[in-house]
Amino acid sequence: MSRIDEPVPGEPDSAAGAAGCWLHGVAREVDPATLAGGTGMDGGPLRAVPAAGLVAVVSTAPLAEYGEEALRRNLEDLAWLERAARTHHEVVAALSRTGAVVPTRLATVYRDERGVARLLAERRADLAATLDRLAGRTEWGVKGYVVPGLPARATAPVGAEGAGAAYLRRRRAELSCRDEGQRAAAQAGAAVHDALAGYAAAARRHAPQDRRLSGAPTAMVLNGAYLVDVAGLDGFTALVAALARRHAELRLELTGPWPAYSFAQDDPPRPALTVREPAW
Repeated sequence: MSRIDEPVPGEPDSAAGAAGCWLHGVAREVDPATLAGGTGMDGGPLRAVPAAGLVAVVSTAPLAEYGEEALRRNLEDLAWLERAARTHHEVVAALSRTGAVVPTRLATVYRDERGVARLLAERRADLAATLDRLAGRTEWGVKGYVVPGLPARATAPVGAEGAGAAYLRRRRAELSCRDEGQRAAAQAGAAVHDALAGYAAAARRHAPQDRRLSGAPTAMVLNGAYLVDVAGLDGFTALVAALARRHAELRLELTGPWPAYSFAQDDPPRPALTVREPAW
């Protein structure tokens, strides 16, 4: 099992100037240019921690902001959370552009580099196997949104049943039409996921996002993640386009490539970041 979410307890948050190591991800090797071009959680440089034939990328995490007590407060602050998640994601994304990387969950902080090196030594076999599985592949997301149909129309004349009764019947028909449309979209979402999962090297179906998070005007019925061979990307995007034409009740949105957040662990992870950047 490759989960890097068991940090060594840090120093007390109140210790003046105390700092830990924020762990971004693990790779087999890291391009020095990637480290030089990146920015850590404190705005400072990234650092490589080599051990057991692997390399962890870390940055300084002042415990006044990233210690256990401080994190408990800050994770309730959506603006702070967005900034931290985006900084972490930018480092992981830069690493993934040069090779396979096992990204860590948000807010994985170790006491010092010795704790990070110990992690690499203790879990080398699992981490190496995960890196082998991710090599030459990237994660792509496909979201499916309901395309609303036309509301049902009343067929009986108003005079035959009264304006109030006609309104209630028409309203029931509209609600029935909406519910049927959502059921059809949900079935189409399942069919789309099955088709994409059959093409991809691996697939995950995450819980649909709330409209307030997705920013979409209609309900999401598919929130899929797919691990795709780089060599097979053209075929995957063509399949998404074909499925979009086949299922008019869905609006499909393809996003990526992403670091393999959904496939770096054995259990479905909780998404740490939402960035709306559709590929087409």
